[in-house]
Amino acid sequence: MTLTLARGALTASPDGLSIRDFNASDADYAAVVAIGNLVLPEYQDTVEDWKHQDAHRPPHLKHRRLVAELDGAIVGYAHYDQPEGMYHPQAFHIFVAVRPDQQGRGVGRALVAALMEALSPLDPLRLRARTRADMERGVRFLQDLGFSEEQRDWESRLDVAAFDPAPFAGAEERLRAEGIQIVTAAELMERDPDHRRKLYELDLELSRDVPRPEPFTGFAYETFEHYVFNSPNFLPDGYFVALDGDRYVGMSNLWRSQPDPSELYVGLTAVRRDYRRRGIALALKLRSIAYARARGVRTLKTWNASTNRPMLSINEALGFVKQPAWIGFVRHLVRE
Repeated sequence: MTLTLARGALTASPDGLSIRDFNASDADYAAVVAIGNLVLPEYQDTVEDWKHQDAHRPPHLKHRRLVAELDGAIVGYAHYDQPEGMYHPQAFHIFVAVRPDQQGRGVGRALVAALMEALSPLDPLRLRARTRADMERGVRFLQDLGFSEEQRDWESRLDVAAFDPAPFAGAEERLRAEGIQIVTAAELMERDPDHRRKLYELDLELSRDVPRPEPFTGFAYETFEHYVFNSPNFLPDGYFVALDGDRYVGMSNLWRSQPDPSELYVGLTAVRRDYRRRGIALALKLRSIAYARARGVRTLKTWNASTNRPMLSINEALGFVKQPAWIGFVRHLVRE
């Protein structure tokens, strides 16, 4: 069986280009992280982050990373993987990055061809990929490979110093009058021995309503623990939880954006269905903004599906400004 992905013949690759498996050495990690930071300079990563991401992958999730070398130097990489939260055994996400000074020479297509050869024994039905709408080369690359748009996520950013809290005064006080209080994970770690399991169960329930292109399949407790409590970017005092008595009913969390301490990423902000439309999500976001202001953070970055109008409305009211959208692409594979 041959998997057909590209439209037409592959562009000729540079002489001397070779492709091999990523070997997980410090040198390979440093090279691919550096390339990623050149390709996506607004979203800087670290080797520590990559190693943490790679350290926990449930065995049923398939993953492979390849690197392209030219004259002994790594000039690009590609990988396929499967997200645990929307797992399908024959659906994969792919990512390809090529050093900017080597783009347009066929390195990316050579990586895709090698990735497809590696995927072939897994009998994939569809591939997904993402790029930002203003990254024209990346959009064209995916379109030329036969990908089509499936979903858009708005990235929004808040200028923290310019935020005016006055219009939102009393939001948290009103909730307290109704018996709802907002605490941090740091506080829960001190007083609730079951906080990890409760936060996992809350995250699992809230994640069911996050828009995604495949049905939600959940994630293991071990996954949650690894990516939250064991993360180098976890901020216990920036992880906010809404409580109704002892019941965890909503959350909003902030994450370090390494290596730039002037930025923070906003993670999941959501509330249980039976507690919505009471201002809880707004109050959680306000606590996050106050946290950032108190620490001199310049920018908060968040992402929301274009169809998630309730959360987009909250962000717009708070002054978050939309950036170019991130486009999710899909390609249904042809077999010959």
